Amino acid sequence: MKKNKKNINKPLNLKQALKGKLPPKKVEKSVRSFDTVGDIAIIEIPEELRDKEKLIGKTLLGLHKNIKVVCRKAGVHQGPFRTQKLKIIAGARRKETEYKETNVRLKLNVEKCYFSPRLSTERKRVMEQVKDKEDVMIMFSGVGPYVCVIAKNRSPKKVVGVEINPVAHNYAEENARINKLDNVELHQGDVREVVPKLGKFDRIAMPLPRSAEDFLDTALKAAKKGAVIHFYDFLHIDKFYEAKEKIKKACKSAKKQCRILRTVKCGQFGPRIYRICVDFRVM
Repeated sequence: MKKNKKNINKPLNLKQALKGKLPPKKVEKSVRSFDTVGDIAIIEIPEELRDKEKLIGKTLLGLHKNIKVVCRKAGVHQGPFRTQKLKIIAGARRKETEYKETNVRLKLNVEKCYFSPRLSTERKRVMEQVKDKEDVMIMFSGVGPYVCVIAKNRSPKKVVGVEINPVAHNYAEENARINKLDNVELHQGDVREVVPKLGKFDRIAMPLPRSAEDFLDTALKAAKKGAVIHFYDFLHIDKFYEAKEKIKKACKSAKKQCRILRTVKCGQFGPRIYRICVDFRVM
């Protein structure tokens, strides 16, 4: 069998592709990993390589034919909408894309909406726990990834999402239509104000990794007896116990009993710092 000569010397990654285009010392500092949302790549470029960002972006486009836009992180996630400033450095001049995950299609603007493709496995994990005819609440629902994955792949009675960012909420409504979901309710507003008006739920997910403990009281008030809550936090590996302490403290204040079911790592944020989910049952 003849080998495809075109692929013999094809670089395996961005670092290899930049050899010969950048000085060796700069190649060592170049981008090694990036996130892909639909056909948009989102990369972090060190300050000392900013003058070469267009070259890096074009090289990445040439390396991955499925990528049509390359954006550089130009800020951190911040503000009540948890959005991140992005700068297009190569490819098409747009920040809207369509992303596919677990039998659903999701449209979004990667700069105007918070979205993490790294949580796809976690969303599937939660989805697989949903039982028939459950009433499910997704707090901080964004463009609707949890909502759509659960509603599309399981048979809940309804899945309700609440999101404060109006742009993300509009995308969630569009995504529910794209995926032809008729068992979904979406509300735009602050969860503290909206959730108490929506009744009680069998399952509640709280995918807000920072400061989610500030909303545990709201979740507990909306939980039926026996409900399962999925609580997210960012913690050092030696301090995972703090998440359980936050849950127990909130339950004590709400005069409710709880049982911790499991603690799951669902992403690494830094050295020995992880995004975790604690599943617990309200007794």
